[in-house]
Amino acid sequence: MSDTLAVAGLHHVTAIAGDPQRNLDFYCQALGQHLVKTTVNFDDPGVYHLYFGDAQGNPGTIYTSFPFPNARAGRVGAGMASTIVYGLPDARARAKSLADQGVPVQQVMRFGAATWAFADPDGQPLELAEGPGGLQGVTLWLDDPEPTAQLLTQVFGYVDTGTEPDTPEAEAPGQRRRLVRPGTAAGRMIDLLQRPGAAPARSGAGTVHHIAFRARDRAHQDALAQALVARGLYPTDRKDRSYFESIYFREPGGVLFEIATDAPGFATDEAPDALGRQLKLPPQHEPLRDRIKAVLPPLNLASAP
Repeated sequence: MSDTLAVAGLHHVTAIAGDPQRNLDFYCQALGQHLVKTTVNFDDPGVYHLYFGDAQGNPGTIYTSFPFPNARAGRVGAGMASTIVYGLPDARARAKSLADQGVPVQQVMRFGAATWAFADPDGQPLELAEGPGGLQGVTLWLDDPEPTAQLLTQVFGYVDTGTEPDTPEAEAPGQRRRLVRPGTAAGRMIDLLQRPGAAPARSGAGTVHHIAFRARDRAHQDALAQALVARGLYPTDRKDRSYFESIYFREPGGVLFEIATDAPGFATDEAPDALGRQLKLPPQHEPLRDRIKAVLPPLNLASAP
């Protein structure tokens, strides 16, 4: 693996949610995240695309959602990302606050460190861990972790740190393998979870749609794309997402991966101290603003810091 290919870590994680107001209120109020962009799914503009992260919208802190008000419940399983892990300096206190609000929280041990496991209102598995603010990592649930581990270590620059038994209280216990990207960036941890005999996955509310890794710029993104093609993986053409540019592909275990550029960032069309306060549309949808707003459900941004 060339050091020039290695990614810093995750750029963002995108999940499918249900009611958009409930989704916004939970991530802003219960988890203390900032709403950094209110826009629409560029491929389906009748659905919001909400971005949450730190106050500046830095890559590696971003959780995004596609909230469908009448979405059916999904089920996590093999071939998808499952748990999203947040690093918070006050993780223990935040977990207690969630429990005091009636959210079931369970302390579990992950590779010798305590984490606090719970779910958002749609059932999306989440964990809090002590550490710098932002995404700490994700868990990928896979039938066979080895091809994915090879991709992450040989192309993306992650280091395999070992395995441990999965939590014994799981419905179908298995093995958990941890890969870590050296450095100080957020989103440096990927757990590979194998649970033979578990129920199959079903996409829907409460499941992750895709995870995105960071590319420094277009040249880095192109180099990663070439490395993927050499391994028999074929990413899409580059897509302009206004706040970053992206390519997508399915990794060997079936999880949808994205590689997103750091630039131009979320302040390209809003002042840094007013991120997320207005509905932003990409140029191709701007002529349809009135029609799109008529379709989107009302969304009160007052709960967003």
